[in-house]
Amino acid sequence: MKIEFNNLYTHFVFTTQDRQPLILENNRERIEKYITGIINHHFCKLYAIYANPDHVHFLISRSPEISEEKLATIIANSSKHFINKNNLCDYHFSWQNAASAFSVSKSDIDKICKYILTQPEHHKKMSFAEEYSQFIQHYQKSLKK
Repeated sequence: MKIEFNNLYTHFVFTTQDRQPLILENNRERIEKYITGIINHHFCKLYAIYANPDHVHFLISRSPEISEEKLATIIANSSKHFINKNNLCDYHFSWQNAASAFSVSKSDIDKICKYILTQPEHHKKMSFAEEYSQFIQHYQKSLKK
């Protein structure tokens, strides 16, 4: 059955291999734009993206025609190839073998967008390891309710 309307909001987090700071600031926007193009090409809408040196956050509304896993695989493989082909990092670039995808309610979109777009300020106070641990605790707590 065709799904005519949907509210499939997903907050993705991709991590560089071994959490190495491979994404250079001078290439950040180019990488973000490339990932945005992939998202748009797959009939999804990007709300916010920020590429940190060792991880990337992005919030999308996803087409029901593609799963989170399929979209994450396409983005990871294509962006890895793009980064390496264009020598956008000093070493061979690779993502971790797994990413995270968190569902987001429509009422939280603005809050998550602000969180993603203020990553530099956020990471002055908290490391990625601490941030990720808080995500997991939050979502596990939500599942137990």
